[in-house]
Amino acid sequence: MSSNVATLVGELVNDEATGRIGVLTALDDEWTDPAAPRHQRRVQRVAFIRPVGGGREWTTHPELVRQA
Repeated sequence: MSSNVATLVGELVNDEATGRIGVLTALDDEWTDPAAPRHQRRVQRVAFIRPVGGGREWTTHPELVRQA
């Protein structure tokens, strides 16, 4: 995982995949989607971002996270 992205945890970031801005809450190098059927589960790197003011957190690829 890029060390510069790790320094942004708790900061306002831009998700380049969606164009949305939120607070980077966590990074996980070995995340598996528990909602996916077992035969489709795969380990992936993800960044968790929470909307400013609250709402549903979303995930994106850490490589697409930039400081806002």
